Amino acid sequence: MNFQQLRSIREAARRNYNLTEVANALFTSQPGVSRQIRELEDELGVVIFERNGKRLTGLTEPGKGILKIIDRLLIEAENLQQASLEYKGKSTGTLTVAATHTQARYALPRAVQHFRTAFPDVRIALQQSAPEHIAEWVLSGKADIGIATEGLSQFPDLVSFPCYRWSHLIVVPEGHPLLQRTPVRLEDLAEFPLITYDVGFTGRGHIDDAFDKAGVRPDIVLTAMDSDVIKQYVALGLGVGLVASMAFDHGRDQGLRAIEASHLFASNTTRLAVRRGAYLRTYAYEFIAQFAPELKRGDIEQALLGAEAA
Repeated sequence: MNFQQLRSIREAARRNYNLTEVANALFTSQPGVSRQIRELEDELGVVIFERNGKRLTGLTEPGKGILKIIDRLLIEAENLQQASLEYKGKSTGTLTVAATHTQARYALPRAVQHFRTAFPDVRIALQQSAPEHIAEWVLSGKADIGIATEGLSQFPDLVSFPCYRWSHLIVVPEGHPLLQRTPVRLEDLAEFPLITYDVGFTGRGHIDDAFDKAGVRPDIVLTAMDSDVIKQYVALGLGVGLVASMAFDHGRDQGLRAIEASHLFASNTTRLAVRRGAYLRTYAYEFIAQFAPELKRGDIEQALLGAEAA
Protein backbone atom coordinates (compact mmCIF):
# COMPACT_ATOMS: atom_id res chain seq x y z
CA MET A 1 0.00 0.00 0.00
CA ASN A 2 1.34 3.46 -0.87
CA PHE A 3 0.16 7.06 -0.98
CA GLN A 4 -0.13 7.10 -4.76
CA GLN A 5 -2.68 4.31 -4.56
CA LEU A 6 -4.62 6.17 -1.89
CA ARG A 7 -4.56 9.40 -3.90
CA SER A 8 -5.78 7.56 -6.99
CA ILE A 9 -8.78 6.22 -5.07
CA ARG A 10 -9.60 9.62 -3.57
CA GLU A 11 -9.27 11.53 -6.83
CA ALA A 12 -11.36 8.98 -8.72
CA ALA A 13 -14.22 9.55 -6.28
CA ARG A 14 -13.78 13.33 -6.39
CA ARG A 15 -13.66 13.55 -10.18
CA ASN A 16 -16.79 11.55 -10.91
CA TYR A 17 -14.75 8.42 -11.80
CA ASN A 18 -13.19 10.09 -14.85
CA LEU A 19 -9.73 8.51 -14.96
CA THR A 20 -8.45 10.99 -17.53
CA GLU A 21 -9.11 13.83 -15.10
CA VAL A 22 -7.61 11.79 -12.26
CA ALA A 23 -4.44 11.18 -14.28
CA ASN A 24 -4.12 14.89 -15.07
CA ALA A 25 -4.60 15.84 -11.43
CA LEU A 26 -1.95 13.37 -10.27
CA PHE A 27 0.46 14.07 -13.16
CA THR A 28 0.46 10.49 -14.33
CA SER A 29 -1.16 8.34 -17.04
CA GLN A 30 -4.64 6.82 -17.15
CA PRO A 31 -3.24 3.25 -17.29
CA GLY A 32 -1.10 4.15 -14.29
CA VAL A 33 -4.15 5.25 -12.31
CA SER A 34 -6.03 2.07 -13.24
CA ARG A 35 -3.07 -0.02 -12.14
CA GLN A 36 -2.80 1.78 -8.78
CA ILE A 37 -6.49 1.19 -8.09
CA ARG A 38 -6.37 -2.48 -9.08
CA GLU A 39 -3.25 -3.12 -7.01
CA LEU A 40 -4.84 -1.68 -3.88
CA GLU A 41 -8.06 -3.63 -4.43
CA ASP A 42 -6.02 -6.80 -4.86
CA GLU A 43 -3.99 -6.10 -1.74
CA LEU A 44 -7.09 -5.40 0.37
CA GLY A 45 -9.11 -8.18 -1.20
CA VAL A 46 -12.04 -5.78 -1.64
CA VAL A 47 -13.64 -4.29 -4.77
CA ILE A 48 -13.74 -0.54 -4.14
CA PHE A 49 -15.34 0.65 -7.38
CA GLU A 50 -18.32 -0.49 -9.38
CA ARG A 51 -17.49 -0.94 -13.06
CA ASN A 52 -19.09 -1.12 -16.47
CA GLY A 53 -16.41 -2.87 -18.49
CA LYS A 54 -13.22 -0.92 -17.80
CA ARG A 55 -15.09 2.26 -16.85
CA LEU A 56 -15.59 3.16 -13.19
CA THR A 57 -19.22 4.01 -12.43
CA GLY A 58 -19.40 4.37 -8.64
CA LEU A 59 -18.29 3.16 -5.23
CA THR A 60 -19.28 -0.21 -3.83
CA GLU A 61 -20.65 -0.30 -0.29
CA PRO A 62 -17.25 -1.45 1.08
CA GLY A 63 -15.65 1.22 -1.10
CA LYS A 64 -17.63 3.97 0.60
CA GLY A 65 -16.27 2.93 3.97
CA ILE A 66 -12.74 2.54 2.66
CA LEU A 67 -12.85 5.99 1.04
CA LYS A 68 -13.56 7.60 4.42
CA ILE A 69 -10.48 5.90 5.88
CA ILE A 70 -8.36 6.96 2.89
CA ASP A 71 -9.50 10.56 3.32
CA ARG A 72 -8.42 10.50 6.96
CA LEU A 73 -5.05 8.93 6.13
CA LEU A 74 -4.26 11.51 3.46
CA ILE A 75 -5.38 14.40 5.66
CA GLU A 76 -3.12 13.17 8.45
CA ALA A 77 -0.23 12.79 6.01
CA GLU A 78 -0.70 16.39 4.95
CA ASN A 79 -1.00 17.43 8.59
CA LEU A 80 2.27 15.65 9.35
CA GLN A 81 4.07 17.66 6.69
CA GLN A 82 2.62 20.93 8.00
CA ALA A 83 3.46 20.03 11.60
CA SER A 84 7.05 19.20 10.72
CA LEU A 85 7.50 22.64 9.17
CA GLU A 86 5.89 24.26 12.21
CA TYR A 87 8.08 22.43 14.69
CA LYS A 88 11.19 23.34 12.72
CA GLY A 89 10.27 26.95 13.39
CA LYS A 90 9.88 27.82 9.74
CA SER A 91 7.84 30.96 9.10
CA THR A 92 7.77 30.53 5.34
CA GLY A 93 5.17 28.90 3.17
CA THR A 94 2.01 29.65 1.23
CA LEU A 95 -1.36 30.43 2.74
CA THR A 96 -4.15 29.80 0.24
CA VAL A 97 -7.37 31.69 0.92
CA ALA A 98 -10.47 31.08 -1.21
CA ALA A 99 -13.14 33.78 -1.13
CA THR A 100 -15.97 35.24 -3.13
CA HIS A 101 -15.27 38.35 -5.23
CA THR A 102 -16.99 40.66 -2.75
CA GLN A 103 -15.10 39.30 0.26
CA ALA A 104 -11.77 39.43 -1.59
CA ARG A 105 -12.36 42.98 -2.81
CA TYR A 106 -13.85 44.62 0.27
CA ALA A 107 -13.43 42.49 3.41
CA LEU A 108 -9.95 40.97 3.04
CA PRO A 109 -7.55 43.83 2.15
CA ARG A 110 -7.04 45.06 5.73
CA ALA A 111 -6.40 41.52 7.02
CA VAL A 112 -4.00 40.78 4.17
CA GLN A 113 -2.10 44.02 4.77
CA HIS A 114 -1.60 43.35 8.49
CA PHE A 115 -0.76 39.70 7.86
CA ARG A 116 1.97 40.61 5.35
CA THR A 117 3.53 42.90 7.95
CA ALA A 118 3.59 40.11 10.54
CA PHE A 119 4.69 37.33 8.13
CA PRO A 120 6.62 38.90 5.24
CA ASP A 121 8.04 35.52 4.16
CA VAL A 122 4.65 33.86 3.73
CA ARG A 123 3.09 34.03 0.28
CA ILE A 124 -0.67 34.55 0.06
CA ALA A 125 -2.52 32.83 -2.79
CA LEU A 126 -5.95 34.43 -3.08
CA GLN A 127 -8.49 32.40 -5.07
CA GLN A 128 -11.93 33.74 -6.01
CA SER A 129 -15.00 31.75 -6.97
CA ALA A 130 -18.52 30.72 -6.02
CA PRO A 131 -19.22 29.43 -2.48
CA GLU A 132 -19.63 25.81 -3.63
CA HIS A 133 -16.24 25.91 -5.36
CA ILE A 134 -14.68 27.51 -2.30
CA ALA A 135 -16.00 24.65 -0.17
CA GLU A 136 -14.63 22.08 -2.63
CA TRP A 137 -11.19 23.71 -2.60
CA VAL A 138 -11.01 23.69 1.21
CA LEU A 139 -12.25 20.10 1.39
CA SER A 140 -9.67 18.96 -1.15
CA GLY A 141 -6.81 20.81 0.54
CA LYS A 142 -6.33 23.21 -2.39
CA ALA A 143 -7.21 26.06 -0.04
CA ASP A 144 -6.40 26.41 3.65
CA ILE A 145 -9.22 28.84 4.46
CA GLY A 146 -12.54 29.58 2.77
CA ILE A 147 -14.51 32.81 3.21
CA ALA A 148 -18.04 33.31 1.86
CA THR A 149 -21.54 34.28 2.85
CA GLU A 150 -23.60 31.38 1.60
CA GLY A 151 -23.17 27.64 1.71
CA LEU A 152 -20.08 26.98 3.83
CA SER A 153 -22.06 25.74 6.83
CA GLN A 154 -23.76 23.07 4.70
CA PHE A 155 -20.69 20.81 4.42
CA PRO A 156 -20.25 18.41 7.37
CA ASP A 157 -16.51 18.00 6.71
CA LEU A 158 -15.94 21.74 7.02
CA VAL A 159 -15.85 23.64 10.29
CA SER A 160 -17.24 27.11 9.69
CA PHE A 161 -17.35 30.11 12.00
CA PRO A 162 -19.51 33.24 11.82
CA CYS A 163 -17.36 36.35 11.37
CA TYR A 164 -19.60 39.37 10.87
CA ARG A 165 -23.11 40.30 9.78
CA TRP A 166 -24.05 42.69 7.00
CA SER A 167 -27.04 43.81 4.96
CA HIS A 168 -27.78 44.89 1.39
CA LEU A 169 -27.96 48.43 0.04
CA ILE A 170 -29.92 49.88 -2.85
CA VAL A 171 -27.64 51.76 -5.24
CA VAL A 172 -28.98 54.35 -7.68
CA PRO A 173 -27.59 57.22 -9.76
CA GLU A 174 -27.89 60.79 -8.47
CA GLY A 175 -31.39 62.16 -8.95
CA HIS A 176 -33.10 58.77 -9.14
CA PRO A 177 -36.83 58.75 -8.17
CA LEU A 178 -36.22 56.17 -5.41
CA LEU A 179 -34.31 58.83 -3.47
CA GLN A 180 -37.64 60.57 -2.85
CA ARG A 181 -39.32 57.48 -1.37
CA THR A 182 -38.71 56.90 2.32
CA PRO A 183 -38.67 54.13 3.29
CA VAL A 184 -38.34 52.26 0.00
CA ARG A 185 -40.71 49.30 -0.36
CA LEU A 186 -40.27 46.10 -2.36
CA GLU A 187 -43.13 47.30 -4.55
CA ASP A 188 -41.11 50.45 -5.28
CA LEU A 189 -38.09 48.39 -6.35
CA ALA A 190 -40.26 46.26 -8.62
CA GLU A 191 -41.09 49.36 -10.68
CA PHE A 192 -37.49 49.49 -11.96
CA PRO A 193 -35.11 47.05 -13.65
CA LEU A 194 -32.80 45.55 -11.02
CA ILE A 195 -29.12 44.59 -11.15
CA THR A 196 -27.75 42.28 -8.46
CA TYR A 197 -25.68 39.18 -7.72
CA ASP A 198 -25.80 35.82 -9.45
CA VAL A 199 -27.79 33.12 -7.68
CA GLY A 200 -25.67 31.66 -4.88
CA PHE A 201 -23.54 34.77 -4.39
CA THR A 202 -23.40 37.42 -1.67
CA GLY A 203 -26.75 36.93 -0.03
CA ARG A 204 -28.77 36.65 -3.25
CA GLY A 205 -30.97 34.05 -1.60
CA HIS A 206 -32.25 36.59 0.94
CA ILE A 207 -33.15 39.00 -1.86
CA ASP A 208 -35.16 36.35 -3.70
CA ASP A 209 -36.83 35.18 -0.48
CA ALA A 210 -38.00 38.69 0.38
CA PHE A 211 -39.68 39.21 -2.98
CA ASP A 212 -41.21 35.73 -2.92
CA LYS A 213 -42.70 36.15 0.55
CA ALA A 214 -44.15 39.54 -0.38
CA GLY A 215 -45.64 38.19 -3.60
CA VAL A 216 -43.75 40.83 -5.58
CA ARG A 217 -42.12 39.92 -8.89
CA PRO A 218 -38.87 41.83 -9.50
CA ASP A 219 -37.49 42.60 -12.94
CA ILE A 220 -33.88 41.42 -12.56
CA VAL A 221 -32.32 42.36 -15.90
CA LEU A 222 -28.63 41.73 -15.16
CA THR A 223 -26.64 39.69 -12.63
CA ALA A 224 -22.94 39.51 -11.83
CA MET A 225 -20.55 38.01 -9.28
CA ASP A 226 -18.69 41.26 -8.70
CA SER A 227 -20.09 44.28 -6.84
CA ASP A 228 -18.03 46.71 -8.92
CA VAL A 229 -19.57 45.32 -12.10
CA ILE A 230 -23.06 45.84 -10.66
CA LYS A 231 -22.26 49.44 -9.71
CA GLN A 232 -20.76 50.13 -13.14
CA TYR A 233 -23.98 49.16 -14.89
CA VAL A 234 -26.04 51.16 -12.39
CA ALA A 235 -23.90 54.19 -13.26
CA LEU A 236 -24.70 53.56 -16.93
CA GLY A 237 -28.39 53.84 -16.14
CA LEU A 238 -29.29 50.22 -16.83
CA GLY A 239 -31.08 49.66 -13.54
CA VAL A 240 -31.19 49.87 -9.76
CA GLY A 241 -28.44 47.97 -7.95
CA LEU A 242 -28.69 45.70 -4.90
CA VAL A 243 -25.23 45.23 -3.40
CA ALA A 244 -23.56 44.24 -0.15
CA SER A 245 -23.23 47.10 2.31
CA MET A 246 -19.44 46.76 2.51
CA ALA A 247 -19.21 47.21 -1.28
CA PHE A 248 -20.31 50.85 -1.29
CA ASP A 249 -18.00 53.75 -0.49
CA HIS A 250 -19.52 57.22 -0.47
CA GLY A 251 -16.22 58.84 -1.35
CA ARG A 252 -15.14 56.45 -4.09
CA ASP A 253 -18.49 55.70 -5.72
CA GLN A 254 -19.08 59.18 -7.03
CA GLY A 255 -22.26 59.76 -8.99
CA LEU A 256 -24.04 57.01 -7.08
CA ARG A 257 -26.20 57.12 -3.97
CA ALA A 258 -26.92 54.37 -1.46
CA ILE A 259 -30.31 53.75 0.12
CA GLU A 260 -30.79 51.69 3.28
CA ALA A 261 -32.38 48.29 2.62
CA SER A 262 -31.95 46.39 5.88
CA HIS A 263 -35.71 46.64 6.45
CA LEU A 264 -36.35 44.82 3.17
CA PHE A 265 -33.91 41.92 3.18
CA ALA A 266 -32.69 39.59 5.94
CA SER A 267 -29.17 40.19 7.19
CA ASN A 268 -26.31 37.97 6.05
CA THR A 269 -23.42 36.33 7.87
CA THR A 270 -19.96 36.01 6.42
CA ARG A 271 -18.40 32.72 7.50
CA LEU A 272 -14.84 31.42 7.56
CA ALA A 273 -14.31 27.69 7.00
CA VAL A 274 -11.47 25.23 7.40
CA ARG A 275 -11.37 21.50 6.79
CA ARG A 276 -12.29 19.38 9.79
CA GLY A 277 -9.21 17.65 11.16
CA ALA A 278 -6.75 19.93 9.34
CA TYR A 279 -3.50 21.08 10.93
CA LEU A 280 -3.18 24.85 10.62
CA ARG A 281 0.16 26.60 10.76
CA THR A 282 0.61 29.46 13.24
CA TYR A 283 0.47 31.96 10.40
CA ALA A 284 -2.96 30.62 9.38
CA TYR A 285 -4.27 31.35 12.87
CA GLU A 286 -2.74 34.82 12.64
CA PHE A 287 -4.56 35.48 9.38
CA ILE A 288 -7.85 34.35 10.93
CA ALA A 289 -7.23 36.64 13.91
CA GLN A 290 -6.66 39.59 11.58
CA PHE A 291 -9.87 38.88 9.65
CA ALA A 292 -12.09 37.96 12.60
CA PRO A 293 -10.49 38.94 15.95
CA GLU A 294 -13.29 37.29 17.94
CA LEU A 295 -12.22 33.84 16.68
CA LYS A 296 -9.74 32.46 19.20
CA ARG A 297 -7.14 29.83 18.38
CA GLY A 298 -8.23 27.51 21.19
CA ASP A 299 -11.84 27.52 20.00
CA ILE A 300 -10.78 26.80 16.42
CA GLU A 301 -8.50 23.95 17.49
CA GLN A 302 -11.28 22.39 19.55
CA ALA A 303 -13.69 22.61 16.60
CA LEU A 304 -11.15 21.07 14.23
CA LEU A 305 -10.86 18.06 16.49
CA GLY A 306 -14.55 17.34 16.13
CA ALA A 307 -16.67 19.72 18.16
CA GLU A 308 -19.23 21.73 16.19
CA ALA A 309 -18.57 25.40 15.58
CA ALA A 310 -21.15 27.95 16.61
